[in-house]
Amino acid sequence: MTGPPILSVVLPVFDERENLAPLVEEVGVALAGLPYEIIAVDDGSGDGSLDELRRLRRLQPALRLVTLARRAGQTAALVAGWERARGPVVVTLDADGQNDPADIPLVVATLERDGMDLVAGVRVSRRDSWWKRWQSRIANRARDRITGHHVADTGCGLKAARRATFLALPRFDGMHRFLPTLVTLGGGRVAEVPVAHRPRRYGRTKYGMTNRAGRGLTDALGVRWLSRRRLRYDASEIRD
Repeated sequence: MTGPPILSVVLPVFDERENLAPLVEEVGVALAGLPYEIIAVDDGSGDGSLDELRRLRRLQPALRLVTLARRAGQTAALVAGWERARGPVVVTLDADGQNDPADIPLVVATLERDGMDLVAGVRVSRRDSWWKRWQSRIANRARDRITGHHVADTGCGLKAARRATFLALPRFDGMHRFLPTLVTLGGGRVAEVPVAHRPRRYGRTKYGMTNRAGRGLTDALGVRWLSRRRLRYDASEIRD
């Protein structure tokens, strides 16, 4: 497509080489006919993911590559993508292929139609092990209780928001786990929509009990502090 993109898809990538080609192809099919771009941010992969992305870029003109100088984590990769996005609407998508790109039009349509600031996917019929589902369930409940804000599925990587919304968020390591809560704290409107979930084709998850639950709960305490310290005031200008 010619002209500036109206939609930017940000993929944080860490050791997902075998999943990248089918994912990029599926994004292209889902967004066929739209001016879009894919921003793949490599977070210090050691499995050849960056070489694979370079190969794919020669085949897919919409693909842009960003590399982090050293491993910095998923939050840093997402922020680097948001900063470089050219589209007014940004979609985030996990690079492991478990999010279905066919759901991108749904989250974007909900954002535009309902005037939302962020739309978050809620994975239905999750295709993960019972152990991983149990960890997520416990972590979600604990985060809701600590932050005081209910989010059905904090771990779903598929989200859509206006670029300005993403860029206005407070930044800290781990913030990607709290995007709906942070947008709500800033006065934004958030919606959740059911989306598909698929089993991994290749590789293994990069997150275990320690960094999914332990770090997430620590970060939740920070979000709670931020919520309680948020400025609340009304001001009006006198013109006479």
